[in-house]
Amino acid sequence: MRLGSARDRSFVGRCEELKRFGAALRGEPGAAVVFYLHGPGGMGKTALLRRFADQAGRAGRTVVHVDGQHIDPCPLAFEAMAEAAASSRDAVLLIDSFEHCRELEGWLRERFLPRLHARTVTVLAARVPPSTHWACDPSWSGTLEVSKLQPLDGGTAAALLAERGVPPEMRDAVLAFAGGHPLALSLAASVGTRTRTADSTWTPTPQVIAALLDTLVGGLPSRHHRLALHTAAHTLSTTETLLSAVVGEEHAAPTFDWLRQLPFCHTSRHGLVLDRLVAQALDRDLRWRDPQGYERMHHQAGLQLLHQARTAPEPDVIHSVRALSYLKRHGPMQRYYRHITHDPEATEEALRPGDHDAVISMTEQAEGPRSARIAQYWLHRQPQAFRLYRSTHSHRPVAFMTWLQLTAPGDELDTDPMTAAAWKHVQDRPPLRVGQHLGMVRFMIHPQAHGKLTPLTQLMQLRICAHWIRSTGLAWSFVVTPHARLWAPLLHHHGHDPLQRTPWDRTRTLTLFAHDWRTTPAQTWLDRTQPGPLHEPAPTHHTTDTPLNRSQFDHAVREALRQLHDPIALENNPLLTSGMLTHHSTDPAIALRNLISETIDTLLDNPRHTKMHAAVTTTYLKRIRTQEAAAKRLGLPYSTYRRHLAQGVQRVCELMWRMHTTTTHFDADPATVDSPWLTDHE
Repeated sequence: MRLGSARDRSFVGRCEELKRFGAALRGEPGAAVVFYLHGPGGMGKTALLRRFADQAGRAGRTVVHVDGQHIDPCPLAFEAMAEAAASSRDAVLLIDSFEHCRELEGWLRERFLPRLHARTVTVLAARVPPSTHWACDPSWSGTLEVSKLQPLDGGTAAALLAERGVPPEMRDAVLAFAGGHPLALSLAASVGTRTRTADSTWTPTPQVIAALLDTLVGGLPSRHHRLALHTAAHTLSTTETLLSAVVGEEHAAPTFDWLRQLPFCHTSRHGLVLDRLVAQALDRDLRWRDPQGYERMHHQAGLQLLHQARTAPEPDVIHSVRALSYLKRHGPMQRYYRHITHDPEATEEALRPGDHDAVISMTEQAEGPRSARIAQYWLHRQPQAFRLYRSTHSHRPVAFMTWLQLTAPGDELDTDPMTAAAWKHVQDRPPLRVGQHLGMVRFMIHPQAHGKLTPLTQLMQLRICAHWIRSTGLAWSFVVTPHARLWAPLLHHHGHDPLQRTPWDRTRTLTLFAHDWRTTPAQTWLDRTQPGPLHEPAPTHHTTDTPLNRSQFDHAVREALRQLHDPIALENNPLLTSGMLTHHSTDPAIALRNLISETIDTLLDNPRHTKMHAAVTTTYLKRIRTQEAAAKRLGLPYSTYRRHLAQGVQRVCELMWRMHTTTTHFDADPATVDSPWLTDHE
């Protein structure tokens, strides 16, 4: 009785399944007498069978258990285990782990179950669904009920954590990891209740991941199967072609066929997709277990996905670029990609003639009349450059973006100062060759969420990336934005450097970013998708403030400049414990790197500091190996380069010290920071 009471208290959810089973126990008209429950490992099938057993016991029924893992899959062995069910008039037969004895499915359906008393209730639980023969046999119509166990809903999952004693401040983090998966919730709860200092930064331990994978996946046939499974977990969807690039052509077909038979693997239009929790657990496990193998798999998959994005037919372009961008969800730019699969509730389409007024109206609403006049100019010159986004609910235009293609300067020099600035920059460089052009993201307008990261702006990101990697003859790409603080980290990540800042309407500033694809081709873009740090950030950075005097502060800034591309070294920089980053939305080392990069960019606010900016950017951001090479890249005498570099570094130190001493709470999230040293007002 005590065990049954404990089960009553700890069991949550599955109300519909319990209701239908209760109806069967009572023999209600229309109730099934055989239930087939299926779902992946850890979904709660065994727990539900125990609950059924308790319910049947209280109803005075004879409960007979058969565990498919522990019997020989032959009729004689099964009958010996289920003898009490065959001889009783009121038995409840519970068969767990039925996937281990599926050879008996036909015999059970045709021979054994029809012999049981009419009041007997049978429940089969398996990881795999029943064969189609049950549905094809009319004698089972109305007698058999097949149910796939789904994850628990949010409220039920939260109730489970509360029942297990997980502290309230930890529950959101646990739910973010486990969703509604019962086993994952239980494993996380068992750790959470033992954690002394629970908080919202909780992440599953390797032990939790290992226990989860042991139940979900079990043993694997070979290392090729393991690699195929990890590839499927790491990518948005998996095809045989993708597996060929990672596991080898000779292993691709058999491992793909094996994957599609797994109970937690589903078929989509674009390939195989794993259940979210399984994929997340597998991906975390490989990153912890084999960081070098993880990066190798990541890179091999990325090469294939880049080729796929470059060659996909137009209807599949966005999905192909989404699949490539999905690889960045763990890296330093994860803020821009962690919701890359979310539905934006809008559809992308080419501009229609009747949409011109809507485009002009949205532009004026977001950026003012000056931008609206320029949008109208480009609507007449390049209407094909506009991509419109319509609400899936109202079908009205809600956003648009513009990708201009420019081959020679024209009268836009007098109309649009941003394209004029782009042409001025290009004309000071080697000329375009025949067939080359400039591409420019001139507008990226979403009035209802202007200057914010949303699923719709992420859809625009995908279209922009598609232009970058698919455009034939693209020599330069430019991006114009009034929200440099929001987009600068991502654009820098993609090799786009700030070129010019132009005061604009409503006290805004437009920033022009540029990238020369002739010197850094699309392969470099792929190299930037590496997954980033494979370890957890040091917890001390969240809590410890260490005051620095000016000399110590300047030394820490100089060290951070040298460490910008070494996240492990950055984690030990004194700036992280100085109180500057007391609140951040990402890894503190990444937050510090973004802050320093943005500070360097502010050197462009003063025309006298342009050469300083070039020296600091070339030396520290572009990863030039030696200062001599940096001077050569800039075309400067070494002594002149050294002078500009020293002045630039000192100016960066001064700007950061000013921030440090004038702000008591700095948010390293560039979308929310409000600081006077930034010139664009958002």
